[in-house]
This record gives sequence, C-alpha cells and structure tokens, in this order.
Amino acid sequence: MAEVKVPELAESITEGTVAEWLKKVGDNVEKGEAILELETDKVNVEVVSEEAGTLQELLAEEGDTVEVGQAIAVVGEGGSSTSSNSENKSGSESKEDKKDATSDKSNDDASSKEAQTNDNTSKERINATPSARRAAREKGISLNEVNSIVRKEDVERGQQAKAASTSEKSEKAESKPQKPATPNKPVVREKMSRRKQTAAKKLLEVSNNTAMLTTFNEVDMTNVMNLRKRKKDKFMEDHNGTKLGFMSFFTKAAVAALKKYPEVNAEIDGDYMVTKQFYDIGVAVSTPGGLLVPNVRDCDKKNFAEIEEEIANLAAKARDNKLSLDDMMNGSFTITNGGIFGSMMSTPIINGNQAAILGMHSIITRPIAVDGDKIENRPMMYLALSYDHRIIDGKEAVGFLKTIKELIENPEDLLLES
Repeated sequence: MAEVKVPELAESITEGTVAEWLKKVGDNVEKGEAILELETDKVNVEVVSEEAGTLQELLAEEGDTVEVGQAIAVVGEGGSSTSSNSENKSGSESKEDKKDATSDKSNDDASSKEAQTNDNTSKERINATPSARRAAREKGISLNEVNSIVRKEDVERGQQAKAASTSEKSEKAESKPQKPATPNKPVVREKMSRRKQTAAKKLLEVSNNTAMLTTFNEVDMTNVMNLRKRKKDKFMEDHNGTKLGFMSFFTKAAVAALKKYPEVNAEIDGDYMVTKQFYDIGVAVSTPGGLLVPNVRDCDKKNFAEIEEEIANLAAKARDNKLSLDDMMNGSFTITNGGIFGSMMSTPIINGNQAAILGMHSIITRPIAVDGDKIENRPMMYLALSYDHRIIDGKEAVGFLKTIKELIENPEDLLLES
C-alpha cells in the first residue's frame, strides 16, 4: 500500500485546492498516471501516483485545501479499503477477551460511582480560590468549618462586574454586521476559486505593504501604427504567420527604460534593495479563471518576432490551462493592457514583489495640439506606471514613463536600443 502525497510545487506555493479527482475508488492506476487535478494560486497541476495498483481510498474531497506533503489518497493491491479490518478484529475476539472486557466494565462502574460520590461532595463544598484551598490544606482546616460572610463591598463589586459584562455583550452585538434590509431578495453565494482567493490576498498585501503611487502620461501612437501597417504583412510572411502587435514595441521600450532606470527593475528584500540584471517581462493575460501573468524570458536578447511569438504561445497556454510554474515565477517587471477591454485609464496594482507595473490603455482618437498652433486628430493612448515609492523616486518614475513615450513615438529608435 502506498500513499499519494501532494508534491513539492514551488518555493512560494505551500498548498492547493483539489479541483477534480480524475480517478475514483476502485479504479486501476498505473505508475505515473494522474489521479487528480490540483488548483494552485498560479496554475493547475496534475498529481500522479508513484505506484501501480488500485485506488483504495480518497483522503480529500473536491474543494478541500491540501498542503504540500499531505497524504490525499491510498493506492494498493485489491479492492477498496472498508471496515474489514475492524470486522476481523471483532470476529477474532476470544472468550478470554470478553471476560477481560466484562471485568474492566465492572471496575469502570465502580470507579464511576466513586467519582460521582466525589462530585456530589464537591458540589456541597463552598466556593474558594485555589490559594485559599491550599492554605486550608496546609493548616489542616476544613473549608466547611470556615464561616463565609458576604460583605456590602462584595455585592457592589458583583453588581459592577455584571454591568460591565452586560455592556460588553451589548457592544459585541452592535459590532456584528447588520442583516440586509431585504434578506429575502435572491442572491447567488459561491466559494471563490483558489486562484481568485490568492489573487485577492496578494493584491491586498501589495496595497498594504507598499508605498504605491501612479504616474501618468500619454503617447501619440501615430508613428508606430503607421510602421505596423506598412510592415505587418511582410512580418507575418517572414515569421511563419506571427502577427506584429503593439506588445513587442512596448516590451522593447520597457527593456530600454529599465536599463536607463534600474531602480524600476528592483525589489525590496528586508533591508536590501535587489536590482535585477535580467529582463523577464510579465505580460498579463485574461483567462476564464482569472488574470495570469506569465513571463517572457530574456526580452533584451529577443527580437520583435521572438517576443510576439512567445507572447502568443503563453496566451494560448494560459487559455488552455497549460502554463507551468516556471512560466509564472520570477518576473522582473510587468505590462498589463486594459485597453483590450476598452479601459481608457486605470491605476494598475504592482505584481508580487516587483517595484513597478506599466499599464496600457485604449487607443482613442483625440484632438491634439501640434507645433503649438496647429490641432490634429491623433490616436492617443494613456500610459500609467504604478510604482513602489520606497525604492523609486518620483523623478525616476516620471523619467521611466517619459522614455517609454519617446521610444513609442519614434519607433525606429527601438532598433538602436535592441
């Protein structure tokens, strides 16, 4: 017989939720075969059996939270385990055992009567503090022989204690949340998925544990849109159908800005500031199960086509629930694009231990002053940089965002920065 335990997942993941049992009790299981799907705050993983045999027992139900190293199933030979062990023990009980049990029961009855007698005696004894009882024992005096006189002060103290207790109960009752005024209205109450629970917890931690500020700017998308329009067909032809999107431009611009302002590519570790010498850019991807942020590794070493292809692959894996833990871990900076949902402006929340996050938004045609006295309709996008003010000053934050703006408005300069 072998126990199936929750495997080591990742350094930051210590528990998960049983999403679905892929096998049921009595099913045959091959060595290395998945028996359940485990949902963590980052990805879903399949837990496999290390032994071949029959699934005899499930030690956790769907929806249960389980920890790394916890036994969650039993695999062994033969059918499922039942109460046969207890039945065998019961059937093999000898007459000698029954006699012993009868004897033990008699002794227990006698002890019970004695305990009951002592309880009755204790009920008749007067109330006394432990120190008073100890003093009585030391002096050989029975408390029943000591006269107990209730004084006026005792009554007043009792009255004050009762009033304080009543006031405390009243305060607790008032502090309880009031029931809705219309409790009979229809509602749907369902437990949040582990991913949503963890995301909620981490976002709140970031808000509470960082000095988060957001600075804004706007970028004229005219030149990058014209460049994309001219090159997109040739780009797809040269790179096996990979589309030229805006994310590769912003990713390359972010890498150039991170090199210029390294504080934005850092994080706080206790009393230390850890500045990262790599550029693993997280790209927020929306999935039915919630927002995920897989990382495009070594963006400083990738060209536009490689970045676009990697973003497309990660997005597909996210939608199909096939992201690995390695895809999600140890990013250095994050870009999120609320514009795909129509967002005009927002203040994104920093991702994990990172120092900043760049928010992209909708491209909206607006009248813009050009050359001081000329107004033209231009495709404009608001940019937002949320940053941890503990390690990034306002000057660096504004400079970082301005660098992004300048590179996007002059996209050919990105070739020099790549």
